[in-house]
Amino acid sequence: MTQPPDAPDENTAADLPVVRLKPKSKPQAIRRGYPWIYADELVTDRRTKALAPGTIARLEDAERTPLARVAVNPNSKIIARVIDREGRGIPDHAWFVARLKRALALRERLYDAPFYRLVHAEADGLPGVVIDRFGDIAVIQPNAAWADVLIDPLAAALAEVTGVTTILKNAGGRGRTLEGLDAEDEVLRGSAPEGPVEVAMNGATYMADLTGGQKTGLFYDQRENQAFAARLARGEDVLDVFSHVGGFALAALANGASSALAVDGSAPALALAEAGATASGVAERFEARQGDAFAQLEALGAENRRFGLVICDPPAFAPAKPALEAGLRAYERVAKLSAPLVAPGGALVLCSCSHAADLAAFQGACLRGIGRAGRRAQLIYTGQAGPDHPLLPQLAESGYLKALVFRL
Repeated sequence: MTQPPDAPDENTAADLPVVRLKPKSKPQAIRRGYPWIYADELVTDRRTKALAPGTIARLEDAERTPLARVAVNPNSKIIARVIDREGRGIPDHAWFVARLKRALALRERLYDAPFYRLVHAEADGLPGVVIDRFGDIAVIQPNAAWADVLIDPLAAALAEVTGVTTILKNAGGRGRTLEGLDAEDEVLRGSAPEGPVEVAMNGATYMADLTGGQKTGLFYDQRENQAFAARLARGEDVLDVFSHVGGFALAALANGASSALAVDGSAPALALAEAGATASGVAERFEARQGDAFAQLEALGAENRRFGLVICDPPAFAPAKPALEAGLRAYERVAKLSAPLVAPGGALVLCSCSHAADLAAFQGACLRGIGRAGRRAQLIYTGQAGPDHPLLPQLAESGYLKALVFRL
């Protein structure tokens, strides 16, 4: 994407264009920390519509009172994203360095090794930007137009702050489509790894495919939930459905599970899970089955298989509100099919990464499914994404992950 004519490194703050809220819009939400302005809330005259995607602008309320600095994309339903609430900063090199240093300081307090989500979008003051770190490699998902425009200064600041030598751009995020952006991955610095990268987590070794895997290569968000589930897995047979690269299964085996069966529809993901089991020294206790998760759950039921711990961590069945009802039915079905596989007194872990399904709705669907399976449940744990995925309290969408652990 070409840089817009009013990008911040070519203009002073005074030269920034101005966008304005409509009279009926509520500036209080912006003042209280809400980071998004929708297209129907902004005056979209010819001048505003002509702004290049990624343009940095000054946001004013209907009375022309300054509110914030925003990144504008006339092609997106989220037409403006707040990048500086104080209304003074612009995203130049020093601005990126300051944001990244603040994000890094939190992760270095949380983790001993440099494997974590370094930037979690709005909550870290970089709206639409995800950065996952894998040692001396970082993967950036610029899911908003402004970050795509400014990817080079962002990468330069990232290298300076963290010392990473390889920076990859992952353009596979769903948000990029909504922003009208391309899907072209890119090596921004260094060279792409020739094979999977080893990641030590929860006592296990995972294999992350940073160039061809899902998302940025590994899901760090379940780390704490996997650690809790692993405590319940000691001495038990474990079933990990929708396992991806073995997230719950490998953590369980590393912490004393008797065996683990990983089920996923992706052969490449299961190959990475098997490689992780070998690297973790638990291959003799690990088994993989490729196939449709619902069909495999039904087949295991027909085999009268029972496990001390069953985990189901599916993809988002309800990524947006139009899919909510169908998504909740799918979560209910997962619970109904998986509950009979749990041995008496065992545990069932059910997860959702659907933005549209809040905790109450998801929990209700799970309990309906468990009840339809004829099981009774105690809820013993409620989890969310780990602390390297901080929440912006004003933005409910940032609290996407739910993990419920039931004792049946």
